Amino acid sequence: MAAGYLDILRARHAARLLTGTLVGRLPNGTAHIAIVLFTRAEGGSYTLAGALAAAYGLATAVGQPLLGRAVDLYGQPRVQFPAAVLSALGMALFAVAGLGSLPLAYAAVVVAGVATPPLEGGLRALWPSVLKREDQLHRAYAMDAVAQEIMFTVGPLLVTLLVALWSPAAALLVINAIGVLGALSVVLSEPSRTWRSAPREAHWLGALRSPGLLALLGAFFFIGLALGSITVAGVAYADDHGRESVYGWLMASLGLGALIGGLAYGARQWAGAPEKRLRVIVGLLALGYLPLTLTPSVPVMAALAALAGVFLAPAIACSFIVVDRHAPRGTVTEAFSWLVTTFGVGAAVGTAVAGPAVELGSTAWSFAVAGAGGVAALVVLLATGRVLGADSVPVRAPAVVTGSENDRNGAVEPGFSTGRKA
Repeated sequence: MAAGYLDILRARHAARLLTGTLVGRLPNGTAHIAIVLFTRAEGGSYTLAGALAAAYGLATAVGQPLLGRAVDLYGQPRVQFPAAVLSALGMALFAVAGLGSLPLAYAAVVVAGVATPPLEGGLRALWPSVLKREDQLHRAYAMDAVAQEIMFTVGPLLVTLLVALWSPAAALLVINAIGVLGALSVVLSEPSRTWRSAPREAHWLGALRSPGLLALLGAFFFIGLALGSITVAGVAYADDHGRESVYGWLMASLGLGALIGGLAYGARQWAGAPEKRLRVIVGLLALGYLPLTLTPSVPVMAALAALAGVFLAPAIACSFIVVDRHAPRGTVTEAFSWLVTTFGVGAAVGTAVAGPAVELGSTAWSFAVAGAGGVAALVVLLATGRVLGADSVPVRAPAVVTGSENDRNGAVEPGFSTGRKA
């Protein structure tokens, strides 16, 4: 297993691009907790902290696909780095101005959110030009999904460490400065500088004119909803057991499960169409969420959380392949950015729904929201089988190329026929 991942990291530019992207995404991955901690330190209420964090999240959801489209049109360096600088300046304004003027505070976080560079989608657009074998591309997507789990675990810890050593304002400034350096590392690399999107048909819908992509986005909205609801349900469960540390254990177990699942998924070659496999994985993901409604003892609950997380990273990794195959030509970065946006909006909705579920029902009800989200995602995939299927994807040249973007339908997993022998 490890040998396959090491082969990817030894490929020229691969380690730099993966590391730079993760570092560049730190501001986005830690923004919510950093905003909440800063607002509370400035004397703001939890309601205000939540509202500012929500404003940032919604602004990011709007900005990602727009900037993704700009990357497809103008290239990565001309969009990614200026956006990273503008986003950092917005957050710096928030840190310096504080809560003295609420309109200014909201404006600052909105600017920071809208300008968040689409590094995540950009990396996935670069993988085919960096890796020369299709099995490596498949494994890189799995490694990408696993790296996200690590980033979302380490990032909040880094913020809390900076707050303890300096202050919440310093944490905002340092995290965003680090993010700019990460984006700079990416855009100065040869693959980023030379990458060009394939010619695209002018259409105001851009990537959203693909029925298959719309189906995938619908499913991942509900997966995001499930994950978002678990964050609230976990807090309620910890309160029921009278220990705040319980929440940390649950989230760590969920992340550990995703880490194990992602590594295992990327370690083998998969035959057949990824669309069919995605339905199976999402079905198992939904099945893993349902037992959480039992809310058993803490050790058992931690084990169930780990089991629930096992199929998350594989679902994300498989979705990357499906996005590649269904995104209209010339829209790959925008398509990946829409996936990020839809997942994030779903998580925000799940967070909003799980709170009332706890208050009106119980902790079990809030975990039931996660189970319902997983089931709904599976229903969407099953109901859209005609548009999100292998038969709806014309056979084209493979995506592993030395030049431009991963052409539509080019990204394939090992064992899936492309009309060319390996």
